[in-house]
Amino acid sequence: MKVLYIATSFPEPDKGATIYTDLAETLHEAGHSVTVVVSEQARNLSETKKGIERGFEVIRIVTGNYYDVGLLEKGITTLRIPFLMRKGIARHLKDREFDFILYEAPPVTNASLVNWARKHFNCPSYLMLKDIFPQNAVDIGIIKKNSLIYHFFKNKEKRLYESASIIGCMSEANKKFIIKNNPQIDERKIELFPNTKKITDDILPQKQTMREKYDIPNDACVFLFGGNMGKPQYIDLLCETIVECKNEANIYFLFVGRGTERHKLEEIINRESITNAKIIENLPRPQYEQITKESDVGLIILDPRFTIPNYPSRILSYMEYSKPVIAATDKVTDLKKLVEDAECGEWVWSADKNHFVEAVKMMSRNPNRKELGTNGRKYLEKNFSIAKSVQILEKHFNSEMRHYDVRK
Repeated sequence: MKVLYIATSFPEPDKGATIYTDLAETLHEAGHSVTVVVSEQARNLSETKKGIERGFEVIRIVTGNYYDVGLLEKGITTLRIPFLMRKGIARHLKDREFDFILYEAPPVTNASLVNWARKHFNCPSYLMLKDIFPQNAVDIGIIKKNSLIYHFFKNKEKRLYESASIIGCMSEANKKFIIKNNPQIDERKIELFPNTKKITDDILPQKQTMREKYDIPNDACVFLFGGNMGKPQYIDLLCETIVECKNEANIYFLFVGRGTERHKLEEIINRESITNAKIIENLPRPQYEQITKESDVGLIILDPRFTIPNYPSRILSYMEYSKPVIAATDKVTDLKKLVEDAECGEWVWSADKNHFVEAVKMMSRNPNRKELGTNGRKYLEKNFSIAKSVQILEKHFNSEMRHYDVRK
């Protein structure tokens, strides 16, 4: 099948991989024709760029800065993306034919773009729903319920769901939430589409370089938190934890990434003279993978106020490299069930700081960490291989989507 993938983020090959690049690559490797059109940040590119990446066509359309910026700039970029993307697609792909449109959320503002593309190319669309907005912003106090901006984005969310022929949800809890809170949607078009990834067998570090490079004691248990450090990640809990554990010689925290809340960690480390915690800027993918291989435990943190069932994809990397996890989240996510079913670590409610600190201390002394990590790896191989995602998409194309009426 010929797939048009409208993406918000799609790193260049030398800048890393994500669950989205894995999916596009695997579709290509399965014999499908893939064209990716991605909104590119202005800080990375001055003009639209078209070329071959990872073996298939990628068109990078400059739309403005979206990541690691303030809410105002992010909002303006979000509103500009559909118009600029449509203009770019019309210019570069207007005479092409596609069988399938693949796209993701966030953002929620691409409904008009996808509806236009569906009609222009006369083909169905598949929404990979990775976030539930604006409710997530309401939960953590970014947007007030029933405000004008809330109703604006709520309308965008409704139109986003309408633009999809099929909506793929990350987990069963996600799926149930969408069905319960959107009675206008035909349940038959909502299904499970879990986060998946390419799974490497290269999980052991060739050299142990991390501890020497960052001056980490050889006998310390290294807890890794990698990825975005924004409001959803509830950095306050990490700040409180590193203060509580600052005198624990057998514990060391590594924070890798960027985000609007990162400064809180920097400030607390400096103010409290904490020596067993370090923050590292975003790293090239090979270097981050090396750090993951050498770390001992992976951390997943989410704000306890969430009423939407988040399902962070970063846990897949920890499981891939056989690392036990501690997940501190809200009570509605089924990430707790994942950790329990996989027997790969421990879940705690993120509002309970004492429980989380105790879980960290206990894990640092746990003689069964290797076994927990191995359990996670086995569960990943069985349930979250990227081949499953391709099979789901192929199933639709080979059956009911062949008869899809674009006017619906």
